[in-house]
Amino acid sequence: MKSKESARSLMIAKTAVMLEMQDGMNARVDHDWREREREWYRAIWIECAELMDHYGGWKWWKRSQQDVEQVMLEVVDIWHFGLSMRISPDRGHTAAAERIVDEWLGAEDSQGFLCDVERLAGVALREKTFLIAVIPTLLNNIGRGFDDLYRAYVGKNVLNYFRQDHGYRDGTYLKIWDGREDNEHLVDILSVLDADDPTYRDRVYTELARAYPQTPD
Repeated sequence: MKSKESARSLMIAKTAVMLEMQDGMNARVDHDWREREREWYRAIWIECAELMDHYGGWKWWKRSQQDVEQVMLEVVDIWHFGLSMRISPDRGHTAAAERIVDEWLGAEDSQGFLCDVERLAGVALREKTFLIAVIPTLLNNIGRGFDDLYRAYVGKNVLNYFRQDHGYRDGTYLKIWDGREDNEHLVDILSVLDADDPTYRDRVYTELARAYPQTPD
């Protein structure tokens, strides 16, 4: 059994990897992304609405069905924007990772999934910051944890690179193929790959390329 300190060290190492990947993705979109000071907080609260939709249960006037896998990917989307807010100007990813993990480990009890999402959105709106401590409570509500976040984050980061490589910014990318969104295809791919495999990132990209239609319908 891992000691608490050992588990914390592993979390810090994985968080540093995610920070590095996010830094690279941001630079892929805007080479001067730091100077642009994007409104990451705005992306967080807007994504919160999509997160609530996938969780379901709040539209009392209609039937809604919970989609846990899509909930997970929406949390990952929010995590992308939150990490972007926490990347140190000096690219000190390890130091930033330590702060993130300590906030994660200091998470408070859940007030219920939808209320937790509203806390996350509220802090983003009021304070323009990222409330990291609410993420583990959201994941716990759907039976997931940090390692699940890491696995899904790496997969979604690769998907974002794949989108950029296939025309996402100029509008030629096909987000839906075979009647399903690319996020849904990603879920299928991640379910059969080993996140601890050193070639995990490359394999995700390869499988996306295999599934993606080479010629638009």
